[in-house]
Amino acid sequence: MPRVAVVTGGASGMGLSICRQLARRGDRVAVLDVDGPAAQRAAEELQGRGARALACQADVTDRAAIDEALRKVRADLGPVEIVVTSAGLVAFDPFTAITAESWHRVIEVNLTGTFNVVQAAIPDMMRARWGRIVTISSSSAQRGSPGMVHYTASKGGVIAMTKALAREYAPMGITVNNVPPSGIDTPMSRASQADGHLPDSEVMARAIPVGHLGTGDDIAAACVFLCSEEAGFITGQVLGVNGGAVI
Repeated sequence: MPRVAVVTGGASGMGLSICRQLARRGDRVAVLDVDGPAAQRAAEELQGRGARALACQADVTDRAAIDEALRKVRADLGPVEIVVTSAGLVAFDPFTAITAESWHRVIEVNLTGTFNVVQAAIPDMMRARWGRIVTISSSSAQRGSPGMVHYTASKGGVIAMTKALAREYAPMGITVNNVPPSGIDTPMSRASQADGHLPDSEVMARAIPVGHLGTGDDIAAACVFLCSEEAGFITGQVLGVNGGAVI
């Protein structure tokens, strides 16, 4: 049956792919993004394909803005049943060069932002005694990434939060799972390549056992499955989508 889904960071990259696949299966999709015009374009694209979609401009670090966005979702689409937290911020700095400001900003977006959205949405799921939450972390949190301690710590926190939420809300019919991508071709990764923080795509592909980079659609396929009725017995899991790079 169609559900109401909120996807953060839904205007581009993996988030947009997730929005498209959720809409394709018939869900009503709220595209939540800090970039309001981009969110509107994404929502109009989905509407043009026959989906019910809504654009919501909000910064995940601003709890009041998140609460207001979800009020809009409830009024236009209905109670929130699915949340995918794709919004994120990447950062590259040697450990001794990480400033307090940079540390707090990365944690605020990646970890506190996830907390804000999930805590604001989960009461709807509790009332319905049904819900699906998928958080997005990173393979950096699984294997450690030098020069990214702030980013790695924030994404590791997301994984730990996911497991705790899964145990807390399983009796209410709410599943909470995590997807840690690796080697995915996205606008964010291309920007990091352009800045010299990541190697070019050919070099990255050679480090992946399947021999090529993944796409946003690969991440979306995993998320959409975890948001399905069929995935109701799966919770607290970390489902790597990485071409075998992390096992």
